[in-house]
Amino acid sequence: MAIRLLEEKGVDIDLQRVDSYPMLRQEMERLSRRTLVPQIFINGQHIGGHRELLDLDEEGCLDNLLAKNAA
Repeated sequence: MAIRLLEEKGVDIDLQRVDSYPMLRQEMERLSRRTLVPQIFINGQHIGGHRELLDLDEEGCLDNLLAKNAA
């Protein structure tokens, strides 16, 4: 669902499958301090998971964050 939301907003997604790559998973956990997936980063900023992404969108903050990323 997170991918669908971001694609609807025209975001180019760099999807990294951490389930198959232990080193990527360790890096994700280090950066996010979380073990569940997905963990979403926008322009290097940790957003959280799917629920946090939806919350940002519902608050009207996601579009601003994505616009800053595009600039």
